[in-house]
Amino acid sequence: MKNERSLKKKVLAVDIDGTITLNGFGKIHLQALEKLRNLKNNGHHVIFVTGRSSIEAYLLSIFGGLTLLGVGENGGCITHGDVMTHKMIGNKKECEDAFSFLKENVDASIKEKPVFPRLTEVVLDRTFDIKNAQKLLNENGFNVGLFDSGYAYHINTAGVDKGTGLLKALEMLNVDVEDTIALGDSETDVPLFQTVKNNIAVNNSIPELKQIAKIVTTKNSGEGVLEGLDMIKSEF
Repeated sequence: MKNERSLKKKVLAVDIDGTITLNGFGKIHLQALEKLRNLKNNGHHVIFVTGRSSIEAYLLSIFGGLTLLGVGENGGCITHGDVMTHKMIGNKKECEDAFSFLKENVDASIKEKPVFPRLTEVVLDRTFDIKNAQKLLNENGFNVGLFDSGYAYHINTAGVDKGTGLLKALEMLNVDVEDTIALGDSETDVPLFQTVKNNIAVNNSIPELKQIAKIVTTKNSGEGVLEGLDMIKSEF
């Protein structure tokens, strides 16, 4: 018989791009999505924690039959509820001011990446030295952080990341972080994995994420999600 702890409702916090997608591209791995939907139907929460817009995460949860809550913009915004509602954690004005500074002081060709509209962050093409840019922002008193999702560079309010965004979401769901399992692949998932100790890195993850992961799969992206969920099925 399962013990009391294993009967608790779990939360699966799942990154989208490179994790639930097919071979790392934009198409959702349908078998992995079905697996997650079955877990939700069995009483667990399944939420997307992504660098994409929280609205995109929320819409995917609707069409995927998952928990109606998405943590987006690398923790900057949570979209939730039967009627779509936004909880904004980041400050977009700070990010826009930092973007203007980078254009003026680093490279005038720096430009925003065409993405779904953001409420709390600025998304840039990966065309400049991110470490040097962050150093200049720090020296000039900007309260922001630069992050590389592998798809784009993201300017977020300092202290806002997937880990902090997830903790806000768990408060809303009334679930403990100890009953949460995270799945991811990129640099922006590092703070998520530092927050959620029960975590799974798919095989295509960056080395830094694999080093702190509890489980590393042998398969990539969506296939890796299926493999990882099979490895922890006793949790459910």
